[in-house]
Amino acid sequence: MSNLPFGFGSSDPDKRGENEPEGGGQGAGGDAFNQLGQMLSQLGQMLSQAGSSSGPVNYDLAKQIALQKLAGGGGGNIGFNSSGDSENAVRDAAHLAELWLDAATILPAGARTTVAWSARDWVQRTLPTWQRLCDPVARQVSSAWVEALPEEAKHAAGPLLSMVSQMGGMAFGSQLGNALAQLASEVLTSTEVGLPLGPDATSALLPANIEKFTDGLELPSSEVLVYLAAREAAHQRLFTHVPWLRQRLLATVEEFAHGIQVDTSALEQLAGQVDPSNPASIEEAMSSGLLEPKTTPEQEAALTRLETLLALVEGWVDIVVADAVGDRLPGAEALRETLRRRRATGGPAEQTFATLVGLELRPRRMRAASALWKLVGDQHGMDKRDGLWSHPDLIPTAEDLDDPMEFSERLGTRTDLDDLDPIAELERTREQGDEADGDTPPS
Repeated sequence: MSNLPFGFGSSDPDKRGENEPEGGGQGAGGDAFNQLGQMLSQLGQMLSQAGSSSGPVNYDLAKQIALQKLAGGGGGNIGFNSSGDSENAVRDAAHLAELWLDAATILPAGARTTVAWSARDWVQRTLPTWQRLCDPVARQVSSAWVEALPEEAKHAAGPLLSMVSQMGGMAFGSQLGNALAQLASEVLTSTEVGLPLGPDATSALLPANIEKFTDGLELPSSEVLVYLAAREAAHQRLFTHVPWLRQRLLATVEEFAHGIQVDTSALEQLAGQVDPSNPASIEEAMSSGLLEPKTTPEQEAALTRLETLLALVEGWVDIVVADAVGDRLPGAEALRETLRRRRATGGPAEQTFATLVGLELRPRRMRAASALWKLVGDQHGMDKRDGLWSHPDLIPTAEDLDDPMEFSERLGTRTDLDDLDPIAELERTREQGDEADGDTPPS
């Protein structure tokens, strides 16, 4: 057995590269088998300690790492003077924000509950959505560990290939756990990355993170909290009452991720650096970078659709919140610009997601989308503006963002929208979606 299975290098550098005698008996060959047995035993213990996972990512390990890191960094603190104070402050801010939003959009309140989350809460409540987003990439990463094996190593490994796949799941789980811990310590609301990460119809704000964010601003903390509550509530109105939107966003991310390919030659080099007896070596190998950016036409089209849709969501929220807040908060305009820059320049959220899925969730054309929504609202009214969300075929395209005036003029000539009841259309779309999912209640 001159070659150990790929990725299972000896933990003793002095023993690596030793050849087994032709007879395969004792001596160096026996030592090699003993070392392999010890390494596999260590690997088995490590896998059992990390928890089990039936998919391509060890999400048990990801959750465990994220929560441990947050515990060490005070991520369990909820902010303000006490958890009770923060819960009350968040609920009061959300209630006020919803009242103001009622006059700025035809979409009714979307959140049935508003909660204050700690960073640990954010990890636990958003992990199911991260699983849906990361699985397409992780499946390819996991399979690449096996595909990159030389044929002789595959033959020698036999049933050990399942362990190699588990190592891939652990490696991705470790990377995901570290990334989620970083993101959880800085994200302000459940929808800040532009995706509906949390449970349906639940507005969530992270008071401890909002406190840190407010420290760098010359604004009262109460104003910041109400403004962020309004943004979260506006997102929830869209995601709740535009039933196709949530599915379209997540499906477009999945479509892009499915096309990502793993650089197997890089994996071969990295796997040689992995020591099964040292879990840190797996994390170090993964952090070296595994994903190679793709430029296929299909992926470019998916990226354009995603960026446009994110821009339309963020632009609509920007305009609606600005209309709702108006002059009620003296620092609203400064805060609006701060948040615009935070999203457009790419903060920790975008960087984290780019690391995990190879895709930046950056609404690069948010300002253009804001200008388009404002123009449509000014020229055609709030009802027609918000009514465009009633069907995916009605919303503006990337080309419309290039020429919002032409889109607005074209909208004015569409007689099919004059008698449109946006709420009725949205409800009809929701019912169709429920029927497709088999969720229609019995009559």
